[in-house]
Amino acid sequence: MSAPRVAVAASGGCDSTALLHCTARQASALGIEVVALHVHHGLMAQADDWLARVRAQSRRWGAGFECRRLQGGPLSGESIEAWARRERYAALAQMAAEAGCGLVLLAHHRRDQAETWLLQALRGGGVMGLSAMPRSAARQGLVWARPWLNLPRSGIEAYVRRHRLSWVDDSSNADARFARSRLRSAVWPALVAAFPDAELSLAHAAGHAQEAAAVLAEVVAQDLPALQRGGALAVAAWRELSAHRRRLVLRAWLASTLTEPVPEALVRRLAVELLPVRTARWQAGAQVLHLYRGLLGVQALSRPAAMGPATSVRLTLSTAGPHALPDFGGALRLQPVLQGGAPAAVLRDLQARRRTGGEQIQLTERGRPRSLKKQYQSRALPEYKRDGPLLYTAGGDLLFVPGLGIDARLHAVPGAVQWAIAWEPDSIGPPATAD
Repeated sequence: MSAPRVAVAASGGCDSTALLHCTARQASALGIEVVALHVHHGLMAQADDWLARVRAQSRRWGAGFECRRLQGGPLSGESIEAWARRERYAALAQMAAEAGCGLVLLAHHRRDQAETWLLQALRGGGVMGLSAMPRSAARQGLVWARPWLNLPRSGIEAYVRRHRLSWVDDSSNADARFARSRLRSAVWPALVAAFPDAELSLAHAAGHAQEAAAVLAEVVAQDLPALQRGGALAVAAWRELSAHRRRLVLRAWLASTLTEPVPEALVRRLAVELLPVRTARWQAGAQVLHLYRGLLGVQALSRPAAMGPATSVRLTLSTAGPHALPDFGGALRLQPVLQGGAPAAVLRDLQARRRTGGEQIQLTERGRPRSLKKQYQSRALPEYKRDGPLLYTAGGDLLFVPGLGIDARLHAVPGAVQWAIAWEPDSIGPPATAD
């Protein structure tokens, strides 16, 4: 049986050097293997030297060593700080998983916690932001722990002196372009001079915010499940909550649904605009929120750049899987079924056309043909799911309508080879705005 393993995020700075040294000493007596994880950001000329130093220290202290060099750079509108943090944690998670470590130790201390609280307050952060950093958290299948979060920086400095450890000094810590650097150089000395207990007091404030955040999470856990319908938010029931609980639940639902961080401005806008409207759309980064028939849902947003000018395309469908129609911005997907499908022979010669108006379809064997508009309304199908080509047979009969399916009058006879058809759009059309 292999020995348990623990990872230490090691930048080479004072704090992480002390943590790596301390962890290696304690783990050795317990039969635990230690792996140092180093991220090369590629931002400083000395980065190669830092990598070499951490590798050498790891070898000297009996720890394993893993390194990742970050590639690329910040997204449009993203700060270097945000990009570096996001990519650093992704690299640490990948290295820890590959090294077989379920626990990653981080060297943040009490002053880091106080600084984080203050930065969040200056940015107008809410309870979650003011919670700053947790002592431990489970993410990406790993446990991230900060064993020194309640320890003052002076304690770490004393440990480094006692064991005569060498460490690197990152010059970016004094770079005024970065908010934390400005706080440390221009604000923190004056703050501590005026309020000597500022570090401890702000760390306690972060603890109070964490307690409040935990209670709010319990409220969300009670409210949100009853307000979800297949992932969408039931707006009528949501409106019955108090204003504060509406924002709380909305913020949590957006965080669990959107692929990008939730802007507070979006939460506040929706909290107001969702109250009077019945149908609307809002863009949220690369996604769009749509309100239809009382449900607030989310759909990926992309520009239909591949859409061509064609209004009619001839095609043959004979195999399972997707069949791309770039002129219509998507693909038709075929799947074999035992009943309710289209006859294989009919699919050998089809025409895909755009909707022009006046088309009718019969959805059930005993039903009657009705306009597409009425059928859409009867199925409560939102506008963005109505796009896509109509399929016509060689004889000119309407066979298939996206979102509605195959005309019941053209279903294959029982026992015959037949196929179900579905439309999968590449996009949902132009950027969304509230209607």
